[in-house]
Amino acid sequence: MTGELKDGTEEEFPHSPFIRKQGNIYKPNNKDMDNDSLNEKALEDVHTKEIDLVNRDPKRINDDVVKVEFEDIIAEPAGTYSFDGIWKASFTTFTVTKYWCYRLLTALVGIPLALIWGIFFAILSFVHIWAVVPCIKSYMIETHCISRVFSICVHTFFDPLFEAMGKCFSSIRIRMSKEV
Repeated sequence: MTGELKDGTEEEFPHSPFIRKQGNIYKPNNKDMDNDSLNEKALEDVHTKEIDLVNRDPKRINDDVVKVEFEDIIAEPAGTYSFDGIWKASFTTFTVTKYWCYRLLTALVGIPLALIWGIFFAILSFVHIWAVVPCIKSYMIETHCISRVFSICVHTFFDPLFEAMGKCFSSIRIRMSKEV
């Protein structure tokens, strides 16, 4: 397994993540799947899949947000340099502080926020599946019925009217001439 570094080169990882090819939590040792469970084979069981500890943002949703490095925040222009030791100590302080502060915050707040976000998205999914989609489907069924009635009324009453008006006005000729 490889990963791309900032400079465009690829980095080799010592191991590849485990990917479950067949089976699920209910049938972990089924090597030969019958035709009834063919769709089950195509679906991935999200509760039993392994987590990739190397690539933690596989869909790259945070690429443009949180990649803040020391050089992005603090920079000394030419001719205004501090002591080399101070510059190195500042870099180390910034990097280590950012690293450990993030780790401490995730240790303290990460699991409660994961619980809150899990509940939120569970409620959102529940409302969408059990309320929003059925309401939209019901609305579409009702509007389909109304649109059929409206279409019948238009074709019954307005089509002959507009066809007759078209025949009446089709013999009108307009000729324009310019007088000098």
